[in-house]
Amino acid sequence: MRSRWLSLKITLGLLLGVLAHPLAASETQRCAVDDAGKQLCLTAAAQRIATLSPGATELTFAAGAGDQVIAGVNYSDYPPAARKLPLVGNHTRIDVEALLALKPDLIVTWVTGNPPAQMELLQELGLPIFAIEPRTFDGVSSAIERISTLAGTETEGFAEAERFRTDIAVFSEQYRHAEPISVFYQVWETPLMTINNEHLIGKVLQLCGGVNVFADMPRLVPRISPEVVLEADPEVILTGSVEGARDVQLDHWKSYPKMRAVANNNLFYVPASPISRPTPRLLEASRDICQKLDIARDR
Repeated sequence: MRSRWLSLKITLGLLLGVLAHPLAASETQRCAVDDAGKQLCLTAAAQRIATLSPGATELTFAAGAGDQVIAGVNYSDYPPAARKLPLVGNHTRIDVEALLALKPDLIVTWVTGNPPAQMELLQELGLPIFAIEPRTFDGVSSAIERISTLAGTETEGFAEAERFRTDIAVFSEQYRHAEPISVFYQVWETPLMTINNEHLIGKVLQLCGGVNVFADMPRLVPRISPEVVLEADPEVILTGSVEGARDVQLDHWKSYPKMRAVANNNLFYVPASPISRPTPRLLEASRDICQKLDIARDR
């Protein structure tokens, strides 16, 4: 097994060619620290960017560098232009040879969303890797700014980052005195999963005056039992679906008509993509969730 691994490294190293050498220092370096705490410096603005998660793709386009993106992964579907990208894998496996054949000069990865062994291989080959995974609203803006710095699109990227900061601040002020309302956000039905307040979805709920009934759970996306939801008895139950259309994900809660969320018909669906990715579309998701919680308050 080890000899096969070494052989693959040699083969990929040959494929990599000129890109395999370490970055040289120069006075025109573009440097940024990624969300894994590693500094990356490029000698010139990246022109061939591969993005290895849907969120990374979306953030790179938001940074004004969409024209420089040469590859994505499965479900890289926003903005619409991203759907035309060549795909080099998914969150469980990257086609490393296909990726290297495209000769990227920057690879934007997801801290917890890419195969560690393959990311280690790319690092050992000297590829310029920049890992992101925003956990706060300001982290979204920061990621956009840092990507735009590496891509040489600071004008577009910093403007978008500031727009997002400003709009989130407006929402925060608008709902600062909103009446608290208890919420359960269902990430998945089977197994039943939710989020804590370290997750960005939890922060969106807080922004809208929602009180996450599982805010203090130790894991970011914990598995839970129906019994603990019944005990919490939230006033609202939310989940994501395709385009926010009503489907059957929340129907099982209707078996408990005494739950406050069920009794008041506060079972809501929001578009899954904007709420599940830490990108500027969180603003769209926040608007949608805030409106849903306002409906519940009126009821």
